[in-house]
Amino acid sequence: MYVELTFFQVSLASLLIVINGVISITLRLRMEKSLVIASLRTVVQLLLVGLILEWVFRLDRWYIVLALATVMTLIAGVTAAGRNERRYPGIWINTIISVWVSAWIVTSFALFAVMHGIEKWYQPQYAIPLLGMVLGNTLNGISVGLSTFTDSLVTKREQVETLLALGATRWEAARSPVQHAVRTGMIPIINSMMVVGIVSLPGMMTGQLVSGMEPIEAVKYQIVIMFLVASATAMGTVGIVVLSFRRLFNADHQFVFHLLTKKGESQPA
Repeated sequence: MYVELTFFQVSLASLLIVINGVISITLRLRMEKSLVIASLRTVVQLLLVGLILEWVFRLDRWYIVLALATVMTLIAGVTAAGRNERRYPGIWINTIISVWVSAWIVTSFALFAVMHGIEKWYQPQYAIPLLGMVLGNTLNGISVGLSTFTDSLVTKREQVETLLALGATRWEAARSPVQHAVRTGMIPIINSMMVVGIVSLPGMMTGQLVSGMEPIEAVKYQIVIMFLVASATAMGTVGIVVLSFRRLFNADHQFVFHLLTKKGESQPA
């Protein structure tokens, strides 16, 4: 049995953001505007999601669940590319493909294999939250991996081009940046797995405990989520790095460095 919160109680919690504002003003961080915008977006976005999910749960139709999942995935893919300071032609489609393939494969495995006891694979209370958690973490891994890879290619340009000039293949020349990018993209989820349950109780597990679920049952769900997220993050990070590698190194084993531009700069035709 969970305690139903009133909007007044929620508003009391929102007052805590004042602490952030005081810190910003005291240290002259000039983050007050960003804090206000972020707070308003948090409230508006979550309320809209709540209304949409109520409608989706009520209708309980597979095509509506798929449509919502598609929108969530597209937004995640676009966001992953938007966070990167360096761009190249095709970056948007690459991030969308990486997010889509990794998140949907892992979520499908969870719905059809791990949680095969549910009545319908498209049951909204399972499909949407699972996909949402997988997407959120996969997006972060892809974003970090992509940013690390493009930055490494810029800082190690001379090394990469020297290896190519000496007869190395494109893979041999780019292997170090690729390995560094994939490793960096996977570090956050590995760190989370190291301390989960000891330093932090994840959101899903906390919510289930608050709603009255037995602790062991909540733990089982959280273990499943952690492995789903770790797998999707690894797949997504590898996917975006490999796709980016193929865009920036052509079949003639040349590094097409001119395709890399900073955010805001026009990309070559």
